[in-house]
Amino acid sequence: MMSWWTTAKPPVIERAEKGELSNLAKLHAECFKQNWGTAELTTMYEQKGVFVLTARTSGATGKADLGFVIIRSIAGEAEVLTIAVSPKQQNKGIGQKLMEAAIFQLYSDRTEALFLEVDDANHSALNLYKKLGFKQVGERKAYYASSEGGGTALVMRCDLL
Repeated sequence: MMSWWTTAKPPVIERAEKGELSNLAKLHAECFKQNWGTAELTTMYEQKGVFVLTARTSGATGKADLGFVIIRSIAGEAEVLTIAVSPKQQNKGIGQKLMEAAIFQLYSDRTEALFLEVDDANHSALNLYKKLGFKQVGERKAYYASSEGGGTALVMRCDLL
C-alpha cells in the first residue's frame, strides 16, 4: 500500500523570474541542439506580451527545474516560442501541465488562439498537442536542420474562445 509520503510530489507550475533564466538556458541546452542561451532568453523575457512558466519540484534541497514554456501573446493571438522538459523528466506529464497552465492563463486573458510549431518527427509532442485540442493548419518543409523526420515543422493552432 502506498502512502502519501512515498509518492512523488506533483510539480509546481509558476512564473519564472528573470534571475532564473540562466538555469532555464542550461535546461534548454539539454533538450535542443539548436538551443537558446541566457542572452536570448532574457531578450524574449523582456518583450511585451511574453511570459515564462516553469515546472519545478521543491524540497529540502531546494528547487529543481523540470521544464518551462515561453509564450508570446499579441493582439488576441499567442504562440509557444519554446517548451522544454528535462530529458530525465519527459513522458511524465510535465509538458502537459505546463501547456495546460499556459492555456489557462491565455484563456483568462481572453486570447483567441494559441499557435505552435512542432517537428513532425516528435511524436510524443504531436500526441500531446492533439490531446490538448491543437489542429494542424500548415507546414514548413526543411525547417529543422537536424531532424529525423526530414525537418518539417507542423504549424498547429488551438482555438481558446
